[in-house]
Amino acid sequence: MNFYNQTRSSYSNRTHSASVTSADKTNEGQDGETRFGFRATDLIVYPAHGVGQIVAIEEQTVAGACLEFFVVYFAKSKMTLRVPTRKAANAGMRRLSDPVAIEHMRRILGQAPHKARGNWSRLAQEYESKINSGNIVAIAEVMRDLYRPAVNSEQSYSERQLYAAAVERLSGEVALVSGITEEEAVKELESLIIAELRRSA
Repeated sequence: MNFYNQTRSSYSNRTHSASVTSADKTNEGQDGETRFGFRATDLIVYPAHGVGQIVAIEEQTVAGACLEFFVVYFAKSKMTLRVPTRKAANAGMRRLSDPVAIEHMRRILGQAPHKARGNWSRLAQEYESKINSGNIVAIAEVMRDLYRPAVNSEQSYSERQLYAAAVERLSGEVALVSGITEEEAVKELESLIIAELRRSA
């Protein structure tokens, strides 16, 4: 079973096992209704957490007001997040990238890396901001610019951490969109960077 199917299976199991308290009214999307462009069972990307799945749509009473939430489960971190349906788009929640966007991201990885200069603390904040933006092109720029061959010992711990975060975000989404394993996605993405480095060597 590849990562694509494993992930869908994990999300499906979570959906079926989720319990709802009597205080909540939950719509698990069996009627296929759409809320602000999303429906229950949709695979999505949330900027700060990566790929997740809407496992339910809940209505809860908060301070006397009835509010509606997307219940989003992130299989990799085993975390559940409730996102107000009306604020989901403003929070950056989006559907998985389409093939056109994935191809654009691949082209970014195949370009020469940008040699950033300046204070590392500021650069690290910029890289982290790009990773947490949820924008696959911005994340691809981080992966491309921070890539170092395995034998390279010049990369700092914080650089390695940022690179790993960018790789995880990209490979998780590419694996789902392309129907391959996450490991295969990592190899494919890194091969694009390596090919460009060899051309420019």
